[in-house]
Amino acid sequence: MQSIIRTVRDGSGFDILLLALALVYLVAFSAFPIIYNIIMSLQTVDLFTLASFNRPFVGLKNYYDILSQPVAPLILWNTVKFVVLSIVFQLSIGFGLALFFHQDFPGATYLRGLFLAGWIMPALVVGAIWKWLLAGDFGVFNYILMSSGITDDRIFWLSNPDVALYAVIIANVWLGIPFNMLLLSVGLAGIPRDVYEAAELDGAGPFTRFRSITLPLMRAQLGAVISLGIIFTLQQFDLIAALTQGGPADSSNVAQYWSWQLSFQTYEISLGSAVSVLMILFVIVVAAVYVRPTRHEHSY
Repeated sequence: MQSIIRTVRDGSGFDILLLALALVYLVAFSAFPIIYNIIMSLQTVDLFTLASFNRPFVGLKNYYDILSQPVAPLILWNTVKFVVLSIVFQLSIGFGLALFFHQDFPGATYLRGLFLAGWIMPALVVGAIWKWLLAGDFGVFNYILMSSGITDDRIFWLSNPDVALYAVIIANVWLGIPFNMLLLSVGLAGIPRDVYEAAELDGAGPFTRFRSITLPLMRAQLGAVISLGIIFTLQQFDLIAALTQGGPADSSNVAQYWSWQLSFQTYEISLGSAVSVLMILFVIVVAAVYVRPTRHEHSY
């Protein structure tokens, strides 16, 4: 023990100590919960057997029970819509803002900082703000829509099954735009201006330069933004809890919130674990799809 302390004190083993602490952290807070969750998804775990290690092993029965539930197709479709629409609008608006702030004009840095201010707020706070904005009786959204003549009646965004999911998507898009803008701005800053100047001298217009220069050189950044956006959207729990709690009638319920409901509302913990394991597998597939071409690209 004294030799270990002496090694750390003289600095020769400090890097090993840091790696060991990082490894302990990953095992304790990442690897162990994931492995334990996978084990629970293969057992019968409820409120009565949670504190016991004597749990019946049922194999893949929990996964079959989850996929055969009547509400499963609706929640799966909601999850797909939630992820796809969120990514499409976050990416397109974030990319547009990144291109806008990439131009040289007074106050660009301060305006960019204002956009980032919304991203650093907790999702529960963002949910509370959007719950007020989308309120059916006194919400700002309804006031703008009715004042401009777009609609004649109030829209109950959070209690109408037809629009509740889209209300959550709007809030999630607003929350994710600054993150997309930040990452894409970094990618744009890495493109040499000489390339654009040479293309402009050759007669290439703005759209041609964007299609032939910006998009190809931003492929790695776009892949990272899309992959991280899918992962972060699948982890989005607080916003749904603050706005709709998955309702009404599961119209805005998605996989991550359903997993919590099964585990902590109906105490079907093994079924909730099965849902989360399926989400983990999907995230692994998304990460592999991104990492493989990126690694192939950097190998040249």
